[in-house]
Amino acid sequence: MSKVFELYKEIGTAFGPSGREESVRETIAALAASWIDNITTDTLGNLICHRKGAGKKVMFAAHMDSIGVVATFIDERGFIRFSQVGGLFKGDLINIQVRFANGTRGVISYEEKTPFKDLTLDQLFIDIGAKNHEDVMHMVQVGDFAVFEALSFEQNGVLCGPYLDNRIGCVTLLLAMENLSEQEPENDLYFVFTVQEEVGLRGAGAAAFAINPDVAVAVDVTDTGDLPERKSPMAVDMGKGAAIKIMDHSAICAPVVREKLEQAAAAAGLVVQQEILRFGGTDTAAMQKTRAGILTGAVSIPTRYIHSPSEMCAVKDVEDAAALLAHFASVEF
Repeated sequence: MSKVFELYKEIGTAFGPSGREESVRETIAALAASWIDNITTDTLGNLICHRKGAGKKVMFAAHMDSIGVVATFIDERGFIRFSQVGGLFKGDLINIQVRFANGTRGVISYEEKTPFKDLTLDQLFIDIGAKNHEDVMHMVQVGDFAVFEALSFEQNGVLCGPYLDNRIGCVTLLLAMENLSEQEPENDLYFVFTVQEEVGLRGAGAAAFAINPDVAVAVDVTDTGDLPERKSPMAVDMGKGAAIKIMDHSAICAPVVREKLEQAAAAAGLVVQQEILRFGGTDTAAMQKTRAGILTGAVSIPTRYIHSPSEMCAVKDVEDAAALLAHFASVEF
């Protein structure tokens, strides 16, 4: 079992949909404590890990929240209607298991009278095996959040499981901290685990405003173009190295940051990929627009089946991304 998988198993099983990141934050804080100088939590709930240095302020950000669902209505028979927390695709939801914060589990199913092609979230429900409305009320209330419940595994150098987006980005930051633990950093380093990225990049902007870094790098997953008959061609493959973002739907990365990331990769002997993500965005955008603007870039982990209960990435890509960040931490600006 790789160190990457060990950390992912510990962080990935912590309950943490957007706005409910407490358990993930506590887990990460305990893991990071021995590698940094101090830990703080801001009003929104971002976890800020500071490694003191004399140089420029460098902020690394990985969001620790996940997508999920929230109970909105419980009918008289005990079936739970729900709304989405972050982006959901109906094809990933049918007959999957979900878990509420108190441990109650259920299965998502759908109204069979509706043709599958016409399904929306309005025709889906959660079944916890309850007898009636009263039975449910002992276990689930309107407003309770739930997350995907799925097994994870490692084989042939690949990880698969729920919420690699973006717990694997959190793992990357932790590994970068560990890589730097025996060094005296040239720059003043902030490793920030942000909240509510999946519902509008809310945590990263607040953290960047408070820290006011000279440069910032987001760490997140990205899509791949290596699946059969891929609808949208993309020059990123799983297992061929970490990706340096050029742009996505929400941000164009600062060329100077991208160049410095490429130089750091070359100095570390790492092969990297170039990423243009046509759909979706990351904390990059929120940090870039903070205050009068911040020089911002991004490092991405190529990941298949994003926002499904069975996301997949390569262990080596995560290790390479962590090594890249550790080398970038000492770059001069």
